Amino acid sequence: MKFHNLYSFFFKGTALLCGVVLFPLSCASVGADKESEVQSWLTKDNESVKLQQQAPVRFVKNANNWQNIEIDDTQKFQYVDGFGYTLTGGSVEVINRLSPSKRKALLNELFGNDKNSISISYLRLSIGASDLDGRVFSYDDLPEGQTDPKLSKFSLANDKDLIAMLKEILAINPKIKIIAAPWSPPVWMKDNGKSKGGSLKPEFYSVYAEYFAKYILGMKKEGITIDAVTPQNEPLHPGNNPSLFMPSDQQRDFIKGHLGPVFKANNIKTKIVVYDHNCNKPEYALDILKDPEAYQYIDGSAFHLYEGDISALSTVHNAFPDKNLYFTEQWTGSKGTFNEDLNWHIKNVVIGSMRNWSSIALEWNVANDPQYKPHTDGGCTECKGAITVSDSENFTRNVSYYIIAHASKFVPAGSQRIASTQTETLSTAAFKTPAGKTVLIIQNGKSTDESFNIKYNGKIAPVILSGNSAATYVF
Repeated sequence: MKFHNLYSFFFKGTALLCGVVLFPLSCASVGADKESEVQSWLTKDNESVKLQQQAPVRFVKNANNWQNIEIDDTQKFQYVDGFGYTLTGGSVEVINRLSPSKRKALLNELFGNDKNSISISYLRLSIGASDLDGRVFSYDDLPEGQTDPKLSKFSLANDKDLIAMLKEILAINPKIKIIAAPWSPPVWMKDNGKSKGGSLKPEFYSVYAEYFAKYILGMKKEGITIDAVTPQNEPLHPGNNPSLFMPSDQQRDFIKGHLGPVFKANNIKTKIVVYDHNCNKPEYALDILKDPEAYQYIDGSAFHLYEGDISALSTVHNAFPDKNLYFTEQWTGSKGTFNEDLNWHIKNVVIGSMRNWSSIALEWNVANDPQYKPHTDGGCTECKGAITVSDSENFTRNVSYYIIAHASKFVPAGSQRIASTQTETLSTAAFKTPAGKTVLIIQNGKSTDESFNIKYNGKIAPVILSGNSAATYVF
């Protein structure tokens, strides 16, 4: 950082010696007790510091003329279910290329709860293949021209490696929650008979609802609880492989006439979450929620942010405040920079989704190889995982690792968002954890350092945050 004249800055005779960017002297001279310490972790735009713990700062009673970021834990908002990624089939494939010791170490780092872990608490799965699987498949693939309305050939065998890894993850974190979404039904249920595009034939709505039930109950037999499903990933994007075009009226009819009743008949408690697509079309979710028959089966709505504004989540919340919000996907790409991705994603995906009532914030895939593989023919060729696995002994932590870690490591499931002010350049989200800790995530949108106070219960903790950097504070 540029120190300028900060060494000579005084609080009524007490030198300001601490900040997120470290001063060379101890903060102990402030004279506060241990409970007044603010721990902090920093990631800089230039990659010189990545999720590194800094020297603690302390709350003091002295006043200064810096701007305040004020936390008010009397104002409470939504509870948090977790932060994480999509565990794609491709992610499983490349992680399994690691040697047993490296593989075990990585899984513990991602899902564990010690000081060396980032404590991922939420995962998304694809029901069947996503475009980041090595090939397209469903759980009931048949020769062309055949159908299976009784789903007698349904099998989760294509997910055996995924299921095995999920069991290992659950052994590390038994409380991890899972949301799942299909990219496409079996092609024999579609009007074009292909994995890419097309729509679900109305005569197969009930069969497809039973397909969901078989998936959930089959995973349950494996010891894996699916907490929520969406009827379709990106229902307005039929150009991916696999994919399905499912406009809101079709999704509404599928839920109210088939999926909801099938779940009820089978006593399935898995939540149904609508939409699962971009923030530019909140009316998709609103149109479904306005239907009383569909409404009774729906837990909430899911969003991505490749188009639109994150405030769309609040638009839906304001119309239906009793329904939950989920932020389920945002990718980082091969052409992005660490600086741009860190700042945009922390501001919009992590802080933005939380300030707009989301219960989760998920980045896209966990892992892939240096060529951004595996992917299907026609799938994403530039999606960069949180981890790049280069060979059996080496993996690299990429920008989305740090984006999620700034939240997942410090804000466990069951935390509740509380009020925090923000400025034109400082984006913030604050939480109270189940253990009673206060967590504040801040992103500095300026290219220069920002000086400010964390203000809480009448006291201030003066800090300086580097330009285009992100920090998490815990006290």
